[in-house]
Amino acid sequence: MLKVTIDGQTLEVEAGSTVLQAARRLGIDIPTFCYLKRLPPLASCRMCLVEIEGLRRLQPSCATAITDGMIVRTNTPLIEETRSSMLDMLLANHPLDCPICDKGGECELQNMVMAYGPRESQFRDDKRVFHSEDIRLSPVIIMNVNRCIQCQRCVRMCEEVVGAVALGTVEKGMDTAVTGFEGSLASCDQCGNCVEVCPVGALMSFPYRYKARPWDLVETDTICPHCGTGCQLTVGTRKGEFMRVRSKWDEGVNHETLCVRGRFGLDFVASRDRIKQPMIRQDGALVPVSWDEAGDYLRRRLLAVESKDAGGLASPRLPNEVLYQFQKLMRTVFRTNNIDCSSRWAAPFDTLGPLLGTFYSRTPLDDVIGNDCVLVVGGNVTEENPVTEYLLRDAVRRRQTGLLMLSARPSRLDADARVVVRVPPGGEEASLAAVVSALMAAAGQTLAGDAFVDIGTTIGRTAAGTGSNGSDHLATALNEGHSVTVLVSVDLLRSPEARATLQQINNLLQVLRLLGKGLAMQFLFDRANQMGAWDMGVLPAALPGLRAVADDVARTTLARDWGAEIPAEPGADLDAILELCVGGRMGALYIVGTDPLIAYPDRDFVTRALVAADLLIVQDAFLTDTAGLAEVVLPAAGYGEETGTFTNNEGRIQNVRKFREPAFEARSNLAIFDFVAALCNQALRPSTQGEIFAEIARLVPAYQGLMQGELGAGGAFTKAVPTPPVTRFFAPPSVPAAADRLMLITGDCLFHNGYLSERSDMLNTVANDPYVAMSAQDTAELGLSDGDQVIVRSGRGELTAQLKVDRRFPKGLVFVPENYRALRLNSLLRRGEYPCAVEVQKAHATPDVDHPGRIWRGV
Repeated sequence: MLKVTIDGQTLEVEAGSTVLQAARRLGIDIPTFCYLKRLPPLASCRMCLVEIEGLRRLQPSCATAITDGMIVRTNTPLIEETRSSMLDMLLANHPLDCPICDKGGECELQNMVMAYGPRESQFRDDKRVFHSEDIRLSPVIIMNVNRCIQCQRCVRMCEEVVGAVALGTVEKGMDTAVTGFEGSLASCDQCGNCVEVCPVGALMSFPYRYKARPWDLVETDTICPHCGTGCQLTVGTRKGEFMRVRSKWDEGVNHETLCVRGRFGLDFVASRDRIKQPMIRQDGALVPVSWDEAGDYLRRRLLAVESKDAGGLASPRLPNEVLYQFQKLMRTVFRTNNIDCSSRWAAPFDTLGPLLGTFYSRTPLDDVIGNDCVLVVGGNVTEENPVTEYLLRDAVRRRQTGLLMLSARPSRLDADARVVVRVPPGGEEASLAAVVSALMAAAGQTLAGDAFVDIGTTIGRTAAGTGSNGSDHLATALNEGHSVTVLVSVDLLRSPEARATLQQINNLLQVLRLLGKGLAMQFLFDRANQMGAWDMGVLPAALPGLRAVADDVARTTLARDWGAEIPAEPGADLDAILELCVGGRMGALYIVGTDPLIAYPDRDFVTRALVAADLLIVQDAFLTDTAGLAEVVLPAAGYGEETGTFTNNEGRIQNVRKFREPAFEARSNLAIFDFVAALCNQALRPSTQGEIFAEIARLVPAYQGLMQGELGAGGAFTKAVPTPPVTRFFAPPSVPAAADRLMLITGDCLFHNGYLSERSDMLNTVANDPYVAMSAQDTAELGLSDGDQVIVRSGRGELTAQLKVDRRFPKGLVFVPENYRALRLNSLLRRGEYPCAVEVQKAHATPDVDHPGRIWRGV
């Protein structure tokens, strides 16, 4: 430890600490412009200059490392004069348009001038003017370059944190200007982090421009509703109307950064597609009715179908309390375990449960990505969890974390990775098996000969045919690290081979533990509360706390507390629920906040199933495709219209706060559950959000002891519940046959996350057009060019979209984002089949029937 004295106060700090960091620990304010906590110091603004005893010149505190015994002064007359002069130089060219500047009232330059600036300027020359009008760099970012103070925060944030490199500078000295390529940001992420860090009004949010002043806004701290990273954000409303989103450095996992969906995609709350009042089906059409009329009708219909099976599906974007109460409603009132929380894939709980119980790390992402190696399996972090990508890039560049990538889709993180292994979709399990085999072979030289005796016959010292040079490189990197983190994309659960992939992940983690590695494992969920949905027991085979339905003790404990029996047999997942519908065995199917008709990977099958259900109840904020088939539609509060909690990928539980009133005649989801239970002559107790949270904290082991009022700005971490370690090892899969046709996969794209974000006017402005991504090699062979309109055809259907040639894409792969309802992508897919074989041709071209996937040249 080093000792430093600043303005007479003495402090001990670690080696490498800067004067600025030490001063802030002592509560001493040193002004800065170019400094940001998460970026290396630049020391260009010269506002943070301090006097250091023994040195002749003033030194930048942000870039000066402390030495033992250093004596620092931060408020001498020379320092005050220097700061005043620096501000006078900035104001010499800065337009004095504060009354119309969006940054007015929260401008760092304003604050600095008031605190440290001159009362009269020494400059009398005309101000430098770059442009007479503001420049709209993109649909969401507008720039007044005349206001720029050249702090470079935006450029560095874009390059070093986001990784987009969309902003840069031209010219030099006082003529330096920040801009995008050719004055545009068409190729950037549109995340707006440059706007967030701009200390003045040089970069502005176009959707918020001239809408309100900061002192007019009511600001509410809440959590992003899109992916599972769980970013903190602050929503500003004016007279109840949504205005903007910003974030805070010192709160949440995201450290001020947000992606485009979090910053600009919350205007979906004001979508015109809201359900205004309850509806019931009469003469084949949905007819608006009052809540009382809907209740009378629903009571009769529930009584008529009570002898048949019931089923429920709830969205993993709903708060924990809503999800907990939903599964309680289904289990105690509808007397069924036929419940699920995903409309896109089935979670194989027999493999998933032990994996979560044994290895899942409910710890900060900042900690787990600081391990020696981080292996990312599956998916595309850039597009599914953008802010997680920012944090991973930071870990690689500043903490020397070894990043390892194993996936079918390329991502921007590949450029920062130590090893990248590209596999065909569904080939992850074979590559993981090869990694396990290579680790065992390498460890045989350092571990006792019987260390792997229990698994040698299962896995073998080599997995013949499954190895590859890439897998060997992964194994070498994992073996060299003392601590390892495995991040698993939930996108892997789409594949029919999901169980086998999870089994190989289990094998890998067990072998790494035998090798003495420090271990961490987390999922990368692409829905805001998927972890919470699992924890709350919205699963056919799992109760709250991920305890098996077949566990008599767990079931009896809950039943005693709830005052109702719980069915002992595991229920049906969504796929099996739909089978029950098609077979004529489903009475009431209750769907809350989700749209399986557009998301389930077989539109024809799910349509037949929903139509075949005796009674389809849809409870939602928006008029979805599924709601269009319902017999009863109940308008529910949407995001921002009810309080609750989310549990993110880390296992961090955070408050989701209300910032607007439910629209039209919508009621809170909890109130609607009470309404439905009362129609069945039963009552759900407790029924308020706070009381339900308290029950969760009492009955769900991972949440025990938590108090909602004490969650704080950064939330609180749920606890890993000790479970018996998994000791079973699984045999490696057979080697997948190489596909000789184009294979279609899907997933999230950067600008949309599921179908909720498609109701955002701003996100649609940024990325309204669906696309088809393919490799340069495949498109060259097919005679296609970037920007062509192409037809993607499977054995079930076809779609037309614009071609995007991606030179990083592997040969044989076709990607279409799942986020565009108009495409009806799931019409091409068949349940249980993923990826899907397709043909691609230019729109209006004649297909070559002898060579599927090709077109006649020149047509």
